[in-house]
Amino acid sequence: MQDAALIVGLGNPGAEYARTRHNAGFMLTDRLAERWNGTWRMERRFGARLARARFGAKVCWLCQPQTFMNASGESVGAVLRYHRLSASGMLVVVDDADLPLGALRLRPDGSSGGHRGLQSVEQHLGTRAYARMRLGIGRRAEAGRQIIGHVLGAFEAVESEWFARVLDRAVEAVECWLEAGLGQAMNRFNGAVAPPEQRQAE
Repeated sequence: MQDAALIVGLGNPGAEYARTRHNAGFMLTDRLAERWNGTWRMERRFGARLARARFGAKVCWLCQPQTFMNASGESVGAVLRYHRLSASGMLVVVDDADLPLGALRLRPDGSSGGHRGLQSVEQHLGTRAYARMRLGIGRRAEAGRQIIGHVLGAFEAVESEWFARVLDRAVEAVECWLEAGLGQAMNRFNGAVAPPEQRQAE
């Protein structure tokens, strides 16, 4: 399909995961659907929620795989094939515990960095050549590499306010990617969003 883009937010389905750090991708695609007047529908043939919307002249498919994080690629591959979309026109949004809270990083390709959702997408597509946006959720220093409880936990109140600002910036970054390309979006939006306290002091 010409002039179409697929924006995939990775996360886990179910109310118990809805506001957890690992669902950062779901949170962003929810924001985009609301902003672009997209309506979510459960598409069982893909194992995903999909919303069709428009941004400018471009048709945008928003996707939230419902397979749980480790099998996200099953849904992503099925959606790409059915709608005849290319991985080069796809952006995958994930949380990243190796980036501090507040950080946003766009890349044109690369390794999964140990993220199970990206590993699954790479496995099912057979390529790493797709854009990805990583939203930093940080990690607890005392937890070391044992971060399951952290990523599957909800944001604390101050963190939630901070992350809402990150999502605002991420929405702008997605729209810049659609309008001007990934290079421009990387130049303008890669970096850190200051916490609310720091903004108030400036």
